Amino acid sequence: MTMRFGVSPIAWMNDDMPELGGDTSVETVLADAAAIGFSGIELGGRFPRQAGELAPLMARYRLDLIGGWWSMRLLTRSGAAEIAAMRRHLDLLEALGAPVFIAAECSDAIHGDRTRPLADAPRLSARDWPLFGERVSAVAAHVETRGLKFAYHPHLGTVVERAEDLELFMTHTAAHVGLVADTGHLALGGVDAVSLIRRHPGRIAHVHAKDVRGPVFERILRERGSFLDGVVAGMFTAPGDGDLDFGPVMRALADTAYEGWIVIEAEQDPKIADPRTYSRLGLATLKQAAGAAGVIPAAAAAEYRPW
Repeated sequence: MTMRFGVSPIAWMNDDMPELGGDTSVETVLADAAAIGFSGIELGGRFPRQAGELAPLMARYRLDLIGGWWSMRLLTRSGAAEIAAMRRHLDLLEALGAPVFIAAECSDAIHGDRTRPLADAPRLSARDWPLFGERVSAVAAHVETRGLKFAYHPHLGTVVERAEDLELFMTHTAAHVGLVADTGHLALGGVDAVSLIRRHPGRIAHVHAKDVRGPVFERILRERGSFLDGVVAGMFTAPGDGDLDFGPVMRALADTAYEGWIVIEAEQDPKIADPRTYSRLGLATLKQAAGAAGVIPAAAAAEYRPW
């Protein structure tokens, strides 16, 4: 079994809220990620979009490109139109050897709009699910023909947010449609990540490891704040700094023979939560949990310290 630890650039520069980390260069992010000890990183919104420019940049810091987010619009266009729209993005990921294509339905999503309360996330009607599932399945099948895993990301503020949304998604999509097991979004959406991994091991195509601060999230809902209000307030953090226990997550991944990337991701304000400090803590937390689960030697896990 092979698991590798990577990181998302979102702790340094936030695509949904560009003012968070807007003065940070891509080179700084890559240099920090390499220095901390990560072997790969996901694509950020400000990364170069030309393979000839991005490939040597990644090679300079000895980092693999893990994958990149794509915002689908399948509620308003066909699967064929979606495939045409994402061609250049998919071409870039394929050219750099990225193994994962991360996607979420964003037609009516509110996670990027600070004026809309998180409690008002969109919902699909019963009659909409079959066609939506058919279109997602078609896109996923196309991605697989290009040699990448398709990984659908349940996400707060979108049509696949809650436990009931995820169950309907699983019912109406084909078995080849993979999932991102994002511990933070799942927890705040009322989904137990460990149970999901154990019930649907064949569907888990990618893992995002983020921690949560439940009281902050509850306050945001109570005050009808937006997703981005929650990010700024600190409802997410790195593993080891919040409410979640990553030991059972790593044991579930080990028991189900998960092979792939585990990406540390925590949307925070980098001026408040230093990305280097929190990413080190996240990596140390996951390596210690992996050692306890037998995924990596316990001695190797113990050698890694967050500072």
